[in-house]
Amino acid sequence: GHGGKDPGAGAGTLKEKELTLALARALRDELLKQGGVRVALTRSDDTYLLLGERPDVARRLGADLFISIHADSTEADSGALGATVYTLSAKGSNEAAERMAARENAADEINGIKIRNQSDDVNAILVDLSQRDTQARSEQFAGLLLREARGLMPFKEASPESAAFAVLKSPDVPSVLFETGYINNENDVARLVSPAGRKTFAETL
Repeated sequence: GHGGKDPGAGAGTLKEKELTLALARALRDELLKQGGVRVALTRSDDTYLLLGERPDVARRLGADLFISIHADSTEADSGALGATVYTLSAKGSNEAAERMAARENAADEINGIKIRNQSDDVNAILVDLSQRDTQARSEQFAGLLLREARGLMPFKEASPESAAFAVLKSPDVPSVLFETGYINNENDVARLVSPAGRKTFAETL
């Protein structure tokens, strides 16, 4: 999440864009160490990518999963602590189906189905069906993450949340947005910046 001209949340010296990049690198290193998984970062340095470019990287590479890593922020006196896993909301899915259908008109296929020379209505239906399957797999992964992480990492919510995040609107790549904690909560920050905390994050995810 974030990068370049977009620092994200955070006051003082610690910015969300730096924290999330460090966490993404820790996750990449752990996955590569375990083997059997190809890993690509949407950014490996302090670069800004438009929201739409981020899931497009995953789509171009034929990714099986897209994870957008963030560190939330809230009112200082709220006491909010812990991570939250988000999937795309139903409202966002409907809006995305229309938007993606228009964009996919010029593409060759969606999930192996040729859409060139199809009508706009058929394309919209194909995108919607593809997105329903993708949404189900996104929700399955979110539930699995919460189950496996229980007791290893603090979570603010015990079940996946949903919202209309633009980076989750790919019609054919399961996607989750993982708010790893609150950058303005001292306990969350201490956990996320420590080598032990990053190792736990990477191993758990």
